[in-house]
Amino acid sequence: MDEKTAELRDLFINTTGSETVTENQEETPGSLTDERKAASERVPALISMMRDRYTFESTLSDDDIEAVVRGYYDEQTDTEIADAISTEQAEVFTARMDLHLVRDSDRDAPFKLATLRRLLVEDRTIEECAAELERDIETVTHYVAVATADIESTRANDRFRDEFRELLTDSDLEQSHARTAREDGLRDATEDLETDVSF
Repeated sequence: MDEKTAELRDLFINTTGSETVTENQEETPGSLTDERKAASERVPALISMMRDRYTFESTLSDDDIEAVVRGYYDEQTDTEIADAISTEQAEVFTARMDLHLVRDSDRDAPFKLATLRRLLVEDRTIEECAAELERDIETVTHYVAVATADIESTRANDRFRDEFRELLTDSDLEQSHARTAREDGLRDATEDLETDVSF
């Protein structure tokens, strides 16, 4: 083969990991549907597992708690989620903490949250934490929920939070689109070659 063809061959192999230009037909058009079906089955199962493992403070039904999970990953506010399931914003916050779904804004405490986490690990009471932090009990109680969710999630290696994200976000889909775009570019670059020839 000439030098140009050799360069195209090397580019193709390095990018796709394949030595043939022939299109891979193993991908099925139903993959996105399969992912949605998997999420519809797995999300309730994860919620059930968390109920068994932890003490849920939320009084929401499993269906409403699933709506909280989905709303969180749809980037809805607690108010929007609460309106959708006809409940209070505070109830959505409680459910999110039960599910380890902590927003960055939840951690904007008027004191060092790391100090509160340390006190909780030391089994301090809320009253003792409030005294140590020089804050009122209501404020500390709110952030105890945040700190407890983070502690539980860390001890579980962020297992539940990570799996919810994998099931309910488009990160894999975006990677697939990027891969398809790269392959389309390679096909354009090699259109003058015989597309069914194995190198």
